[in-house]
Amino acid sequence: MIHSVLITGGAGFIGSNFVHLMLNKYPECHIINLDKLTYAGNLENLRDIKNHRNHRFVHGDICDGSLINRLLPGVDWVVNFAAETHVDRSVDDPFVFTQTNVIGTHTLLEYARRHQVKMFIQIGTDEVYGSVETGSSVETDILDPRSPYSSSKAAGDLLALSYHTTFGMDVRVTRCTNNYGPFQFPEKLIPFFVTNALENKELPIYGDGRNIRDWLYVEDHCDAIDFIMHHGRAGDIYNIGGGQEMENIQITDIILKELNKPESLKKYVKDRPGHDRRYSLNISKIKKLGWKPRHTFNSAIRETIKWYIDNEPWWRSIREGKREFRDFKDRWYKER
Repeated sequence: MIHSVLITGGAGFIGSNFVHLMLNKYPECHIINLDKLTYAGNLENLRDIKNHRNHRFVHGDICDGSLINRLLPGVDWVVNFAAETHVDRSVDDPFVFTQTNVIGTHTLLEYARRHQVKMFIQIGTDEVYGSVETGSSVETDILDPRSPYSSSKAAGDLLALSYHTTFGMDVRVTRCTNNYGPFQFPEKLIPFFVTNALENKELPIYGDGRNIRDWLYVEDHCDAIDFIMHHGRAGDIYNIGGGQEMENIQITDIILKELNKPESLKKYVKDRPGHDRRYSLNISKIKKLGWKPRHTFNSAIRETIKWYIDNEPWWRSIREGKREFRDFKDRWYKER
């Protein structure tokens, strides 16, 4: 039985969706939600549970050992979503990624060990495997990260696994494909293109637009994490994918078609440095345990687009009010 869970990064896109899942599915579970509220953290994502009796929000940094030490007594499980996640930002400011994704993860692990936390879930990314020209990555593949972001995430994964090997902690690592869905910060491809199209602004496409990603609806991702918490094994890695591989240009065309916007909004821009051509995950390991995604891309992308249409005040406040987003948008359009 789950009694208390520390969820880090729980005001962000995937983290806030996971907080909602836990509170809905386990009404007696107590959630401590720790988030630094940097550019991607947003308390609006938690508005409906602001006064929930089993949800406590704490504004803080996973690198703050004294804070983590105060929060962990009585916590059964830790789920670490807290991370710097955007590749473009890691090219511009790599040290921030090392600080959060490596030092922050290590801080959480060490204090979790000292407080004898029963389980530690490290949320990772498929980007640690590097570009995959053919076939699909399995959990035992050699890591080949190609950006400061993916390198810092790989380091966090390895630190987490070392705490299982060295100290016997129940650590489980997940590696997911590209997520999409409600509450995603509008710098990522789908929400950025949807909101740009809604405003009849150009959709900047890197290179030839043929980079391939596997797309995973955020609700499926959260379900998979919950599944691994209950059915996974200590010390194991689990790939989580949606089985929906698509080129970026295909995503762009779908968004334009769904919103009835013209092809003329597409703008090809210079490719970013080190842009991996394709990511692909083999998810047979978690499927053999009994999990598979429930949503198809065609239905979930429509739901996602509708969410951004229905929640214009949410994304518009970010686009117009946050300096960090304006800086990001300028960098995306800039010829490198």
